[in-house]
Amino acid sequence: MARNPYHFDLIARALGYIEAHQTTQPTLAELAQATGLSPAHFQRLFSQWVGVSPKRYQQYLGLQHAKFLLENRFTVLATAHEVGLSGASRLHDLFLRWEAMSPGDYAARGLGLMIEYAIFDSPFGDMLVMGTARGICGLAFTAGCGNQVAMEDMQARWPRATFRPGKDTLRPWVDAALRQRGETRLHLIGAPFQLKVWEALLAIPPAHVSSYSQIAEAIGVARGARAVGTAVGRNPIAWLIPCHRVLQKSGALGGYHWGLSVKRAMLAWESARFEATQ
Repeated sequence: MARNPYHFDLIARALGYIEAHQTTQPTLAELAQATGLSPAHFQRLFSQWVGVSPKRYQQYLGLQHAKFLLENRFTVLATAHEVGLSGASRLHDLFLRWEAMSPGDYAARGLGLMIEYAIFDSPFGDMLVMGTARGICGLAFTAGCGNQVAMEDMQARWPRATFRPGKDTLRPWVDAALRQRGETRLHLIGAPFQLKVWEALLAIPPAHVSSYSQIAEAIGVARGARAVGTAVGRNPIAWLIPCHRVLQKSGALGGYHWGLSVKRAMLAWESARFEATQ
């Protein structure tokens, strides 16, 4: 049965409300009131979309969840590297196809490249999406910094490119990612070392995590955890290239370019969907 787009937007707002009030742990009645639904209707709709109850989702946002992931769903990427990262580089919950820009094109800093952009709703707040004719090349979450700051941040990555609005062009790829059906195309634009790190990120399954040192080992630079961390932080396509799945060895979330609240929400969202399939 097809899902109602209105329900998608409603659940996105509910997730944002839960994240914003995680310290007070709102009750089911309070959550339902915030969305304008009865408690029973909200509980049923939320569970259908997210895969678990609102209460269970709130538990995923707790500080202990990251440590649980590190202890129980830690992915060793060296194996994926040995069999070829390109063979393991599909997001498990999306139909994803990607290609990388050549080093020469990257060095040109976007010269001659037409990049279209638009703001879309998502389960994690407003997101700025950018794309070329080959696919999505940038995705930023704007709740923490605002649309204009996010736009300036992304444009600075390819300062010689031409930018223009293009919501209709980007919508099919964004819809495929959000609805988890169809094909989402990515266009990776980065230096060769960055591309290797981002490919390794794509090998981490949803609801699983890895560490900076494991990624460094997977790409053959065992002592390069610091450099890996820098490349992870420069990932231009948040969520779809899942840098949010990288934690510190201690279990701490570490940093996140678009805000730790977004990172927590992504990990909780993925864990909810993972549990629903088990």
